[in-house]
Amino acid sequence: MHSSIRRDIALIAVLTLLLYGLVEFRARTKLQYTQPSPILADSPENEAVGSLGDDYRDVAGGGKGAYPTSNPSALHYHKSSSYKSKHRNLGKVVGNLSSKEQHRLALLRRFPPTELIKHAPGFTILDNVYLYNGTLYIVRTDTFPNTFPEPRLMISNGAATGGSSSNSEPTDTDMQIINATQAIHMFGERAFRVQGTSFLSYDSAQLFANSFHEVLFSLWRTYASLDPRITEIGQTSLASPSRFILPHVSSKGWRNDHADMNQYVFRTGLPSTALEFDHTWVDRAETDRAFVFDRVVLGDRLAAGRGEDKDGWGTMLSQVDKIDGASKWWWEPVRRNVVGEGKTNERDVVITYVTRQASGGRRILKDEDHTRLVAGLRGLEKTYGWEVNVVVMENLKLEEKIALAARTTILMGVHGEGLTSLLWMRPSSKSTIMEFFAPEGISYDFQYPAKMLGIRHYGFWDKTAWTEPNVPRKSDFKHNGTPVGFSGMDIPIDADAVVKLCIERLIPPSAGPLTVDAAATP
Repeated sequence: MHSSIRRDIALIAVLTLLLYGLVEFRARTKLQYTQPSPILADSPENEAVGSLGDDYRDVAGGGKGAYPTSNPSALHYHKSSSYKSKHRNLGKVVGNLSSKEQHRLALLRRFPPTELIKHAPGFTILDNVYLYNGTLYIVRTDTFPNTFPEPRLMISNGAATGGSSSNSEPTDTDMQIINATQAIHMFGERAFRVQGTSFLSYDSAQLFANSFHEVLFSLWRTYASLDPRITEIGQTSLASPSRFILPHVSSKGWRNDHADMNQYVFRTGLPSTALEFDHTWVDRAETDRAFVFDRVVLGDRLAAGRGEDKDGWGTMLSQVDKIDGASKWWWEPVRRNVVGEGKTNERDVVITYVTRQASGGRRILKDEDHTRLVAGLRGLEKTYGWEVNVVVMENLKLEEKIALAARTTILMGVHGEGLTSLLWMRPSSKSTIMEFFAPEGISYDFQYPAKMLGIRHYGFWDKTAWTEPNVPRKSDFKHNGTPVGFSGMDIPIDADAVVKLCIERLIPPSAGPLTVDAAATP
């Protein structure tokens, strides 16, 4: 009799322990992966729990270190015993708040603060960016005014300005920096999440039309700074942008580039990326709802022009190049998509001369100099067996232009759109751009992209060649690098100097400097 009672008691005790263990295991498992949203430092909710002590503020999400980021240390944070202990007391902390305060706390947790990831004038990566009624909002977590850059260094007003930054200053209808309490009052009880990475070019339609290479090039360079391990064959940990947003460009307007290349490059370079135009921007605004974008890579060329320019480049690309962290192969994921598999030259020497002589328009060589240059290049073809192409870009299909550029070792021509093909060249120790200018003429439109890609660029003034680090600055000249005849029809070029430099680039001397004048002075 007594032994039967003892067995029953023992069985009940065992079952009780098992049940307790199961409940505790489920609770611990749930807590391990639950992250409290932070109470923002400048919010009424932070004041409401402030008197409860540091431990309770940590539980509620308002203490130092209470908001782990998405790095490896975050997992360790969730598993720490001190965190679990504090989290078990969350109900006690929230219970000490009034029902109104609890409601406001719940609202705050729906509006994660904006985080600044990377920035240079005109180019910014932000997480948790809000869009409401067509205006971008940054929700800050503190009262310090310098947490984020000034809006004018991130964005302009999107109006057609003739390329001037002086009358393009942003207003409160373009961007505002607000605190959490303002966000609650403005956005209501929720913001609709827009997942993934969004490229956002705030340029006007006027600026965008003929600048696909600058817009995509600069935004990808900004984004690529997040992966310093991009490889020579274009492997990257970066996800393709989910969308490319052009708030001031129509679906028709983005096709109005002279080279008809915008759509081809976007569709092949970023095949998984959706395009959104002005009507989509308006559609979101007219919902009278708030949207929060996971990550925004924001670009604005006029905002870039407001940044400091100590080196005198005067180009937006000199600003984006200030963002650190990029691999030397940062452009390869996009370039290889556009070029296509198996179309990149890696061994044969190919010289491509882009001529404008047949156009009868502006910026062409003297006829006699053009004739001598073609003859000199044909001589290289005969002597060394190098492939030489003399092409009129307007006569080639898009696929042909890109395929030729991908095989080209040396690309040359008078300053003009034809040299945009440098974007599809494979960087190597021999890759070279030779750009012909009228004497004392200077532009960095192709020099700076070449520099960013690791392609050697030479500018020519007739027989004088200049290259890094001795590139003339526009400020060295009274005419700011645009002399009379800059776009003329009789630009001189010394064919012998060009041919000689080709040989030196393709068959480098074992020792000694280049024999061309690499230190041109005004």
